[in-house]
Amino acid sequence: MPSYRQATVTEIIEERDGFVRTRLDDGGRAYALTQLTGPVGPGDQVVVNTTAVELGLGSGGWHIIHWNLSRGPWSEPGPGHLMKLRYTSLQVDTGAGEEAGSVPRSLTGCPVIVAGVHSQLPIAAAAIGALRPGTRTAYVMTDGAALPMAMSDQVIALRDGGLLSGTVSAGHAFGGDLEALNVPSALALARHRLEAEVIIVAMGPGIAGTASELGFTGLEVAPALDAAAWLGGRPICCLRASDADGRPRHRGISHHSRTVLDAVRSEVDVALPPGIEPVGERHRWHPIHPGEVGALLAGAGLEVTSMGRGPSEDPLYFRAAAAAGHLAVRFLTGATS
Repeated sequence: MPSYRQATVTEIIEERDGFVRTRLDDGGRAYALTQLTGPVGPGDQVVVNTTAVELGLGSGGWHIIHWNLSRGPWSEPGPGHLMKLRYTSLQVDTGAGEEAGSVPRSLTGCPVIVAGVHSQLPIAAAAIGALRPGTRTAYVMTDGAALPMAMSDQVIALRDGGLLSGTVSAGHAFGGDLEALNVPSALALARHRLEAEVIIVAMGPGIAGTASELGFTGLEVAPALDAAAWLGGRPICCLRASDADGRPRHRGISHHSRTVLDAVRSEVDVALPPGIEPVGERHRWHPIHPGEVGALLAGAGLEVTSMGRGPSEDPLYFRAAAAAGHLAVRFLTGATS
């Protein structure tokens, strides 16, 4: 069951569209999703959800502001009639790109990188930008982890650096340039409304998982790859791999990626960085040497970690994500079939 308590906002630490980080009078920290709560400012009495912090989950020590008791009635009209977070007390009219009319049911060969971890997004995007500056790369955010697009510091950094041309939030994820009801529709919107040349699909910050074979939200990679293939795109599986993770199931090619490659019904392309071998023969494996990823990220002004580890602490993780970006550019330029 969730846990709540009251607190007073004493300071605004950071603020951007749809998102604000605050300091509380009891020394705690909390963020608010202002698309759902309305404005929050110093002196406001708020109700905060403390559940994740009390459970020691990966929220970084942040509570979540559930409601602002100091503000009276608040209303902000939405753009349409389609809701996300449906049938909860925080349901919100986000509208949807589909309301503006249909889009062609074809990705016309567009490379679609599908990743299982949010931190793979900036690595792949940076590789694409370095190899082919000006590429129109769009991000489709699924609802496998954090639901608000505004939560992602990496999306902000990529937009500021010119490495993302647009975003689509799919399912119950919300806050993208376009909203979509599902991943296939999000892919079509990215291709035809955002005019994407490459699409990267990944959940938002955070991932839920267990030690079981099927119990992880990253299994959504398989149906996303199938959707890209079904719509005539070029699906690329971004491997989750590690040579530093303390859990044996994630060493080498993670069991997450192994399960995805077994579950996907389509034949897909897989970028294979140095240090690991292909798993099976059903898919198209492409050896890729992406170079020094730390320098790549530094050159793009990006700071990326995974489980607290940077490129020097877990080079295979970063090479695997960069390799997927390299493969997408190869397909764009016709350098490989």
